[in-house]
Amino acid sequence: MKIKNIKAREILDSRGNPTIEVDLITYNNIATRASVPSGASTGEKEALELRDNDHARFHKRGVLKAVRNVNTTIREALIDREFSDIKQIDELLIKLDNTSNKSNLGANAILGVSLVSLKAFAKEANQDLYEYVGQKHSIPRAMMNILNGGMHADNGLAFQEFMIVINRDSIKEQVRIGSEIFHTLKSILKEKKLVTSVGDEGGFAPLISSTVEALNLIESAIIKSGYKLKEDVNLALDVAASSFYENGKYHFEGHEIHGIELVDFYRKLVERYNIISIEDGLDENDYEGWIYLTEQLGHIQIVGDDLFVTNISVLKKGIDLKIGNAILLKPNQIGTYSEMIETINLAKENGYKTIISHRSGETEDTYIADFAVGLDLGQIKTGSLSRTDRVAKYNQLIRIEEKL
Repeated sequence: MKIKNIKAREILDSRGNPTIEVDLITYNNIATRASVPSGASTGEKEALELRDNDHARFHKRGVLKAVRNVNTTIREALIDREFSDIKQIDELLIKLDNTSNKSNLGANAILGVSLVSLKAFAKEANQDLYEYVGQKHSIPRAMMNILNGGMHADNGLAFQEFMIVINRDSIKEQVRIGSEIFHTLKSILKEKKLVTSVGDEGGFAPLISSTVEALNLIESAIIKSGYKLKEDVNLALDVAASSFYENGKYHFEGHEIHGIELVDFYRKLVERYNIISIEDGLDENDYEGWIYLTEQLGHIQIVGDDLFVTNISVLKKGIDLKIGNAILLKPNQIGTYSEMIETINLAKENGYKTIISHRSGETEDTYIADFAVGLDLGQIKTGSLSRTDRVAKYNQLIRIEEKL
C-alpha cells in the first residue's frame, strides 16, 4: 500500500470534548477515516493522550498539537512510501515518537494513524475490517452498561458500571433483550421518582448511593421484562476501585475499608446476584489485594483494565503474579493496533479471557465491533442501549452477524 495523503482534524467526542480524526488516501484512491476515543477513568500506565493545555480553548482540552503532529511529522514520514502491512507502519510510528508512553507525538495522534492505515489495508484487500484482521470469526457476548456510577455519573454510587450480559448467542437477540430490560428499568425508575437521565456511557444515573439498591433495581427490571436472572441474564460489575482508593483504604459507602473487606463484600454480591464478572475490583497498584481477590473469586471472571492497560509488559507482570483471569482491551491505552495484538496474543496464550472496550468519551467509529468479531475476542463492552455513539457499535455487530 502506498499512501498519497494523510490529514488530521479536531472533532468532538460523545462528551463534547475535542478528539482527533484522521483521513487517509492511497495511490489506488482508497479513502479511509478513523477517530480516537478518550477515557475518564484512566490507568496510570496508559500511553499519553496529548492535549494542548491551552486556557483559551476547550478548557485546556484541545488536541491541535496532536493534529499538527499527524499533519507534519507523521505525514512526512509516511506519504509516498510503500508499506506491506500495518506492523510496518506501527513500528515506524513508534520509532518516530521514541518514548515509552508515546508522549512525544501523542498516543491519540499515533493511534489515529494506525487505525486509519489498518482500514486502508482492509479496503485495498477488498475485505471488511473484521475479515481482514482475523480468520476465526465469532459473535461476542455484549456486556451492556445500563446503570452508571463512579466517574461516569454524578450520583453517589461508588461502582462505575452495572452491566447485564444476555445469555444468547445471536447479537440481534442480545440487543433486543438488552433494550427491553433497559426500557423496563427506565419505567421502574420513573415509578420510584428517580431521575432517568443517563451517564457518559448511556446507562441511567439515578441519585442513589447503595450498590445493593442498584443491583435490586436491575434485577427487578430483568424479572419485569419476563426474563430470569442466571438463566437468561447475568450481571457484571466494573468497579473502577482506583477512583475511591486513598492512603491504603477504600472509601466506600460511608466507610473506610481494606481490600480484604471489599473482596468479602464482592463474595456476597456474587452469591446473591449471580455476578459473573468483576472489573478493576481493586486499585491498580494494590497487588496484594489482587492476589487475594483472584484466589477468592477466580471462579468468575476477574478483569484487569487500569490494572493491565492493554500493555504487554504490564500483563506479563500480572501473569507472573497470577492476578486476574481476563483483560480489557482499549486501543488508545497502548497507542497502536500492532501492540494491542501482541497483548491479545499473550493473554490468549495464558488462558486470560479478552474483552474489547469503548471509552467513556466515544466517537461514531465502529472498529471495536469489527475487532470483537475478527479477532475472536469473545466479549465486548460498548455501553448502554442509548446514545448513538454506543448504539453504532451494536448496529455494526448486527450487520456483521447478518453477513456471517
